Amino acid sequence: MKSKLFLSLFYLGGSLAAIAAEQLPLNAHLEPLRPLLEKTRKGTFKDSKAGKPTVDVQKWERALNGQAIRILHSINDGAYGGETLLIWDEQRKIISFYYFTTDGYMTTGTLEPRDGKFITHEDVKGDASGVTEVRSTSEILPDGKFHVKAEYLKSGAWTPGHEVTYEEAPGSKVVFK
Repeated sequence: MKSKLFLSLFYLGGSLAAIAAEQLPLNAHLEPLRPLLEKTRKGTFKDSKAGKPTVDVQKWERALNGQAIRILHSINDGAYGGETLLIWDEQRKIISFYYFTTDGYMTTGTLEPRDGKFITHEDVKGDASGVTEVRSTSEILPDGKFHVKAEYLKSGAWTPGHEVTYEEAPGSKVVFK
């Protein structure tokens, strides 16, 4: 009986927390990203090798009293990961972001909500295996999944990058080693 009561209270608390997060203030320019907040998602890279998939877990959360969004992610239980902070850049009139990685390089970029999609462009600072820029298009699909497709600028040429479709995975964890 006590365990059933505990589980009921646990689920009720989680539901109330989700409702409260939806009502917390968020910078108006970041509002298009609100559906992604306070959720953990998991996705497998499209071109993963059979038997050894590349799996990414990401968690989006409201940060800095709603003036920023924080994204944590890790690939294959911490083999690689990063942290992104998105903010409204009032001077440039665009969403800017800073991405720091466990490999020691970082990127700075912009995100533009356009026609129901999110268009990003980022400059890579540091050694990222020769990649100097990344551009991507992301969207929230009608079934609630989140799709990301990227390209990399390497040696002066744009090449296909990663493609991942994420699904909500509440039990998954972002892991840093």
